[in-house]
Amino acid sequence: MRVGEEERGRGGETSASSLNLSSDKASVLIPIRVTPRGHANAITGARNGALLIAVTAPPAEGQANTAVIQVLSDALRHPKSALGIRRGDKARDKVVAVSGLDLGEVRARLEKHLSS
Repeated sequence: MRVGEEERGRGGETSASSLNLSSDKASVLIPIRVTPRGHANAITGARNGALLIAVTAPPAEGQANTAVIQVLSDALRHPKSALGIRRGDKARDKVVAVSGLDLGEVRARLEKHLSS
């Protein structure tokens, strides 16, 4: 479900409804666009259906991936053990799988985080 293509600042869209979330039998899939070596570990918005996440870690030896999982875990208030990189382990564009929450819960929690 995508709403609008207009961007607001560098972060782009700020609504979780603009994310291209999907689910399979066991998890919710979140498309992510990562900016390694950023100024802070944070969700910075949404653009083109993907959640934008900046991390201070470099993209070496899985450091940025670990930081992405931590940022998402904090935002979703869900254990890190329930999150995993499904695709894009060595790319800026990733898909993160979240188990233990349904699609509506993930969208609501991200919406709350993006609007704060």
